[in-house]
Amino acid sequence: MQHRAYQPILPCGNKYLQHKWDKSHYEMHKKKVKSAEPTVNTSQPQTYGHLHLKMKKLKLEEERMGIIQRDNELLLEKIAFIMRTTGRIDNRNCYESRSLCREKRQQELHRVTKENQIIVERLSRCESRYSAKQWHEDWLRIERYRESIARYPRSKSLTEAQTKFIKKEAKEGRREKSDKEKNCSGGDQSECSAPSDGSNSIEKTETDTKDVSKGFKSAEMNNADTQDSATHKEIA
Repeated sequence: MQHRAYQPILPCGNKYLQHKWDKSHYEMHKKKVKSAEPTVNTSQPQTYGHLHLKMKKLKLEEERMGIIQRDNELLLEKIAFIMRTTGRIDNRNCYESRSLCREKRQQELHRVTKENQIIVERLSRCESRYSAKQWHEDWLRIERYRESIARYPRSKSLTEAQTKFIKKEAKEGRREKSDKEKNCSGGDQSECSAPSDGSNSIEKTETDTKDVSKGFKSAEMNNADTQDSATHKEIA
């Protein structure tokens, strides 16, 4: 009864036959659509086994590992043999390292040390060119000049320092004289024949004390004269 309800697109003489023909055409079309192939191939490419599994590379790797394994076994055998025995190779270095210019450097070192010793000896024997005693004597002489030309007497501390220094010099001179007398009494006549410097220093210090005392007295007299002249002027 379906052919009666079927309405064909084109006019026909028999709806039943037209329905049957259209249905067969439709089924054939569905089969063609299902069996149709695309014009563009979008499927995955064909895989080749020799590209994924490289037998030559595996063979080379296996050979390399075999060589390494053989070398390791040989090395272990050698190490075991050396541990069991003393070994066939003497690896101890008993030779002494020597330089080609060793003798030349030693000669240069000896020359430099000898020159240094000579310089040190010269420096140790070198004496000062300045005499502290001469400086003190010059200072005392200048102080005497200043005392003689001073209008007013100098400070007391300075005069005490001068007298103390003079007494010290005199004491040292007496000590040197006594030491030389002892040496003369012991039998050394060469020192006794030479003039003693200690006596000269004692005489010099004594003259210095006298000169200083004279300077002090002259300064006091000058001060007293100035005071008398000032009083005379006040009285006038």
